[in-house]
Amino acid sequence: MAVIKIKENYCKGCLLCVPVCHHNSLVISETLNDQGLYPVRFKEGGKCDGCKKCAIMCPDVAIEIYN
Repeated sequence: MAVIKIKENYCKGCLLCVPVCHHNSLVISETLNDQGLYPVRFKEGGKCDGCKKCAIMCPDVAIEIYN
């Protein structure tokens, strides 16, 4: 199982990463980041197989995947 790290202060909440996650493990956060935006977060109990599609889609390089 891979580990996903989302840099909340880099994320602008564009949600481009959400539909490419085939495990539906990315959701919009309920708390604001330092920019006053709602970043994406990894869902509690979510799965990540390390496909890196979300990281590739992110225009702000806010997602890192570690296998």
